[in-house]
Amino acid sequence: MSIRIGDVAPNFKAKTSIGDIDFYEFLGDSWGVIFSHPADYTPVCTTELGRTASLKSEFEKRDVKVIALSVDSVESHKGWINDINETQDTTVEFPIIADEDKKIADLYDMIHPNASETLTVRSLFIISPDKKIKLMLTYPASTGRNFNEVLRVIDSLQLTAKYSVATPADWKDGEDVVVMNSIKTEDIADKFPKGHKVIKPYLRTTPQPNK
Repeated sequence: MSIRIGDVAPNFKAKTSIGDIDFYEFLGDSWGVIFSHPADYTPVCTTELGRTASLKSEFEKRDVKVIALSVDSVESHKGWINDINETQDTTVEFPIIADEDKKIADLYDMIHPNASETLTVRSLFIISPDKKIKLMLTYPASTGRNFNEVLRVIDSLQLTAKYSVATPADWKDGEDVVVMNSIKTEDIADKFPKGHKVIKPYLRTTPQPNK
């Protein structure tokens, strides 16, 4: 199955490190991040899960629920979590899905046969409260993810969902944003009273409207 941006995120029921869940019920009305790991007790994954746990407050203030997936068992996950907490000096509280039959990995197209026929690549999906896929990131198994980028993208998605703006290259929360081309230049002042710059007729910027 191929999933694309804008598609509805498939629902599923799963066993996890914190018990059985229904994915949609777990998300509720929050934003969500689901991301896969090649296997338990792997070094790069250990650092990724530790980093995610350490960013708990950052995800919470953005109303984002995080859930991970690996193709190993719940018991394996629980043992691995102990190692993650010890080596990364953190506490993993978010659930890790036990996807032993790889049904969820297949549902989300997390297994790429030319990379590995049995292990998931490092796929990450950001899901909006209406259960739509808003972003997809895929790394090879050998490369750990940049979670500062994940948070940056969440900030962009949440901002652009509320305002008629887009975020430019390397944008960070608090910086100027781009006015969407659907807004006429003569209408910008009313819509964005903080001011604006017209660099080109198609490139107009304004201070971030919610700051």
